[in-house]
Amino acid sequence: MSTATLRSALFLSAIAVLAVGAGVVWLGDPRMGAWVWFGGTIPVTLSLLISIVRDLWHRQFGVDAIALLSMSGALALDQPLAAIVIAVMYSGGAVLEDYAVARAERSLKGLVDRAPRIAHRRIRDAITDVNVEEVAVGDRIIVRAGEITPIDGIAVDSKVLLDESALTGESLPVVRKASEAVRSGAINAGDAFEMQTTALSRDSTYAAIVKLAASAQQAKAPFIRMADHYAAALTPLTLIVAGAAWLWSHDPLRALAVLVVATPCPLILAAPVAFVAGVARAARRGVLVKGGGPLEALAKIHTVLFDKTGTLTVGGARLTASEVAPAQSADEVLRLTASLEQASAHAVAAAIVNAARANGLSLSPPLNVRELVGSGLEGVVEGRAVRAGSCAFVFGAASPPPWAIRAQRRAAWRSALSVFVSIDGAPAGALLLADEMRRETPRALDLLRAAGVRRIVMATGDRAETAETIAAALNIDAVLAERTPEEKVAAVVLERQQHMTMMVGDGINDAPALAAAHVGVALGARGASASSEAADVVILVERLDRVAEAISIGQRTRRIARQSIVAGMGLSGAAMAAAALGFLSPVAGAVGQELIDVAVILNALRALASGAPRAARPLEGAEASRLQGEHERLGRSLDRLRAIADALDDATGPPARKLVADANAIVADDIVTHERADESEVYPNLVQAQTLAHGLAAMGRAHREIRHLARLLSRLAREMSEPGVEADVYFIRDAQHLIETIESLVRLHSAQEDDLYDLASV
Repeated sequence: MSTATLRSALFLSAIAVLAVGAGVVWLGDPRMGAWVWFGGTIPVTLSLLISIVRDLWHRQFGVDAIALLSMSGALALDQPLAAIVIAVMYSGGAVLEDYAVARAERSLKGLVDRAPRIAHRRIRDAITDVNVEEVAVGDRIIVRAGEITPIDGIAVDSKVLLDESALTGESLPVVRKASEAVRSGAINAGDAFEMQTTALSRDSTYAAIVKLAASAQQAKAPFIRMADHYAAALTPLTLIVAGAAWLWSHDPLRALAVLVVATPCPLILAAPVAFVAGVARAARRGVLVKGGGPLEALAKIHTVLFDKTGTLTVGGARLTASEVAPAQSADEVLRLTASLEQASAHAVAAAIVNAARANGLSLSPPLNVRELVGSGLEGVVEGRAVRAGSCAFVFGAASPPPWAIRAQRRAAWRSALSVFVSIDGAPAGALLLADEMRRETPRALDLLRAAGVRRIVMATGDRAETAETIAAALNIDAVLAERTPEEKVAAVVLERQQHMTMMVGDGINDAPALAAAHVGVALGARGASASSEAADVVILVERLDRVAEAISIGQRTRRIARQSIVAGMGLSGAAMAAAALGFLSPVAGAVGQELIDVAVILNALRALASGAPRAARPLEGAEASRLQGEHERLGRSLDRLRAIADALDDATGPPARKLVADANAIVADDIVTHERADESEVYPNLVQAQTLAHGLAAMGRAHREIRHLARLLSRLAREMSEPGVEADVYFIRDAQHLIETIESLVRLHSAQEDDLYDLASV
């Protein structure tokens, strides 16, 4: 029988004995009722004695000694009612604590379940499925499309496309050439390939990750009850007061009464109840905290380490910009490319198709598609030959034109992947794809600072250029790029040696680091994963700002627990004085102690509430979603503005006039209309929340600046369209400057509005 089961049984039996004894007394046999209470107290007393002896053997000492003295003293002095009441309260507190600890237990089940168990071993022309443990070093195995590589090895085929995001955090698939290393745990994102093993399954990369997570979890210290921090002072004080009362009055019942009212039920109950309430409060906000221990640790976090891909960023490729050849349409290039990419299972292909559909483009089925893994694909769309892929695949040995060189340069600046496109043999454009920052990331990091976090670090397996690009836009203290899972663990261990440390991640490669931190936080909204299993806290909604909210809940819960302990022990101290002076009998003291316990529990339950002032009329979920959807549609208009500004680099004459006119129409019809609707419809609802009034005033100032720039662009477009006016380089440069300024300002303004909407919907 487990310790938790035994404690639950003792608690239930103590309640039953108390009720049965009370019934016997009520039926007119007080002596038999006393014997029932006496017998019901013995199991709890013996269990407590064994626990104290075990703790002393391990050089630990807590407040349980007072409970043992009070129960045994009550039995010795023939006060069984007081004894059974103490037994019920003590065993009840133990059950609450066991409940909190049980929720804190973690499992590596998800991590282990993902590990491949079967390998397709090739011997000459025969392929046989065998257990991965049977594969020897030097064997050749086949990894089919979509499968996880089971063992470390080297590629035999010339080009292998792998999704290593689970291992490194790199969001985009990578190409491994013949003789290059292939690590276990990666997903085959291309065609089936052959590899030669270089390690046994137990020594492979993925197996090492499982071992790291397990060992890091075992190294973490267990949760110590907050009550034990006060034991060193409380126990001797109680014994001194009880002894003094006995010596002064020569009445042992006074000493017993002191022990009864000093029974540390406020200590035993306050922290578990408060932390269970805090866990419940966090769950309401979409944050699963696995017990009271992690919640208490959240209150003391000094340093937070973040993974990048899927944590600070959305994860996966997103179309961020288009570069097109002169006289080409960005929408048409995207539409034809997406039509072709429908035939590919590549992650980048899916991103291009999703971008085209989000822009409302109609796609056609491709014909005669041929894909070269790691290079690109080609086919026929609506009778036109379309080719999409790397620069070398599209241009061959020819030198790229100036616009293509510019696209490569801008891709490097943005840490983006470029997909070049040719139509009917002529270079047409380039699509730039990158991993985007989460919309709420800047606000989430600001909230962490406000919650008392002093140091924020990014630890990622991604490339340094990509990581630094993201970090440059955030208030991050340090960037640790190109880190393996082992190096992430080392970074976490180094930080935790100095301060209370939290690690936040979402991938399998983050599991060991999550387990190594004082508190591991996993973003698990996309489904169960190894990181969710290894973490102490799981964010169940796609909101990074919930991390700061979890810290705030932990801080408030810990504060309430301390308040409950101090208030409860203050009342117990007053009751101890009354008992020492003879104003309370042992039974009256037990009843008084019950009232104190009820007060402590009610105060501890305040942790269920948010503790923060709410808006007068918070935004409803549907309203918040509508506003977010409007900003997403506005984002597509801003993307078109950015493409127009880029196209003006090479445009002259009538094409330049048309581009400026198109930009002016977008600004007037989409942007200015949206901003006016905000001021007339949205802001009046938000202003009811007094905390938003100042922020809304600043938003109104931005609206005026956007409308001012829109008027300037409208005037410039009008002048360029007048007969006899030449669209010279100065006109074009001014128009380009206005368009880029409007686009940047509106993006920043929309991000600020999103923060206000989030605040109003809390």
